[in-house]
Amino acid sequence: MSRKQEYKHWRLESDADNVLWLYFDKDKASVNTVDREVMEELNSIVDSLAQDTQHKGVILASAKKNGFIAGADISQFTKFKDIDEAVELLRRGQMILDKVEQCKLPIVAMIDGFCLGGGLEIALACKYRVVEDGSKTREEGSPTRLGLPEVKLGIHPGWGGTVRLPRLIGAPQAMNMILSGHTVSGKAAAKMGFADVAVPKRHLVRAAKYYALQHPKPHKATWLQDLTNKKIVRLALSQFIRKQLRAKANPLHYPAPFDALNNWEQVGVDGDAAMKKEARSCGKLFFSDTCENLVRVFFLQERLKGLAKESKFSPQHVHVIGAGTMGGDIAAWCALQGLTVTLQDREAKFIAPAIKRAYKLYKDKLKEPYLVQKAMDRLIPDVNGYGVTRADVIIEAIFEDLKTKQDLFKMLEAQAKPQAILATNTSSIPLDEINSVMQVPERLVGIHFFNPVPKMLLVEVVKGERTDLSVVEKAISFTRKIDRLPLPVKSSPGFLVNRILMPYLLEAVQMLDDGIPAEVIDKAMVEFGMPMGPVALADAVGLDVCLAVATHLSGYLGTKTPAQLTKLVTEKKLGRKTGEGFYKYTKAGKQVQAKNISYDKPLEEISDRLVLRMLDESFACLREGVVADGDLLDAGMIFGTGFAPFRGGPIHYAKSKGINELFNQYIKQRKERGEKIGKVHSWEEMGTEV
Repeated sequence: MSRKQEYKHWRLESDADNVLWLYFDKDKASVNTVDREVMEELNSIVDSLAQDTQHKGVILASAKKNGFIAGADISQFTKFKDIDEAVELLRRGQMILDKVEQCKLPIVAMIDGFCLGGGLEIALACKYRVVEDGSKTREEGSPTRLGLPEVKLGIHPGWGGTVRLPRLIGAPQAMNMILSGHTVSGKAAAKMGFADVAVPKRHLVRAAKYYALQHPKPHKATWLQDLTNKKIVRLALSQFIRKQLRAKANPLHYPAPFDALNNWEQVGVDGDAAMKKEARSCGKLFFSDTCENLVRVFFLQERLKGLAKESKFSPQHVHVIGAGTMGGDIAAWCALQGLTVTLQDREAKFIAPAIKRAYKLYKDKLKEPYLVQKAMDRLIPDVNGYGVTRADVIIEAIFEDLKTKQDLFKMLEAQAKPQAILATNTSSIPLDEINSVMQVPERLVGIHFFNPVPKMLLVEVVKGERTDLSVVEKAISFTRKIDRLPLPVKSSPGFLVNRILMPYLLEAVQMLDDGIPAEVIDKAMVEFGMPMGPVALADAVGLDVCLAVATHLSGYLGTKTPAQLTKLVTEKKLGRKTGEGFYKYTKAGKQVQAKNISYDKPLEEISDRLVLRMLDESFACLREGVVADGDLLDAGMIFGTGFAPFRGGPIHYAKSKGINELFNQYIKQRKERGEKIGKVHSWEEMGTEV
């Protein structure tokens, strides 16, 4: 290729077939994101293409190895001075992409890796989209995923995404993507119709050049898909979609998907009116509390992702001891991420269920049979524990018994490689009790996963008093390499998440004893913004697990274990897994709905009581230095328990409402209930170091 012209963020090159390659290479960035400067340069390039008589077509590609375009630069969201400025920027972006769409030279978006948000909106403005089909291995780069995830930041697409996507593939499929923020593979995008073709990575350039040179007929919506955008159909469809949406999200908490649906219902996808309405609506959302807090959550996530970024630790082999639900699923997840994993238990029959679950996980995640087989080949049953001497990371996930764990780690310390990480997945036993029998106690670190492992992003990386800092750093690095979010915490009873969560659950059980129906308690917390109520959560976790953790913590925190919880466990009513706990369940695991439930007091009284109990424990964790600061605590509770993301986390929520006011309210509530109040710590007393 010969050099044609170069910009700060873009590079133009012409090849021997008279195809112009337009490379996006964001300056001083590892990932391509779009900001005002990037868009203005694109505008200049498209203007120059209007005069181009030499080339037959343009291929828009990424010069980065790790994906196409990750979306807009999120830091821009906090820089708008008012709604009008936000709308003006969105309208400018729309007009630039209109030029891309109308360019006389056909532009082909060649997509390999992630293509999200504003990146997909740019691609949708191109005449063709050629995508990698998702069959490449993880070693060949990040998987190809396409989507419009803006609702997860409290906004909706603002550069024409809510207009072009429904126009291209019809409203039902498009709205499903826009309103949920879900992403799809390259193969799925082609099947849905917003990618013209999906091919293996090795054929990507050839396919892109075919479209740039031959100019085949671009994809268009079918007659039926086109019909879904007509006014009379929109009015009917929107009612159905809105009903489904309300079952998943509260418009008071998450207004963005409802606004996107309203825009489509009112003006459809034709003409400038649809674009103007999209921009105005999105511009307003930038200034909502939900957007502010979800952007905050995004940066909290980025902070966790950035931990131990400079570490050169590169584990290849993980050995997991204990093939139960947690151990088996940890092993399966590590193998899914490309690591060789040996899974040990006392007999093969204990490992078999874990292998079966892994196969189901891989079929769901990888789709392609040969990729599933590759992952299965990496997960190796190992009854005899041969993997111990070869592993870079050894994770213990056996039952919670101190003596058994101590005996195991004495043996592991003698057999493992000197540089191997020795980790425990304990959820409650302090590390310094386990490592007291080790020759080198500095080697032991906690790597505490949450159930279900494939769905829970957070992993607590636990430092004991004697744990070496370099070991903690390696454990954090390992956590990132398996695509989880590491949260550094101090080894103390319950660590962070269980320490805060358990008093909250026990308070809910106490409310049951006070005569408040379980359904009412759960409804109050769902309306507050939790993914599920505390009673349903206890049933889902397992009442036996709740009792074990509560009993363990009671010795340290002085909490009382409710008699009703003990009674249900004694009766083997352990929650969803046994068909009955606080609720009853069908054989399919669905909660049986109770009838004639009445409660005449405000639900806010319930949510206030439960949230204040959670806040009291949260501030105690900060005082004791369980985590380094309030932001990390918020991240832990959002990604570890699902604490209402749109509220920004417990500490942020307390600050927004007034810490002293909430503290006084908490003390007042306890006195009104006749509770004994001993030494009281102000919520302003915050810790600093883990």
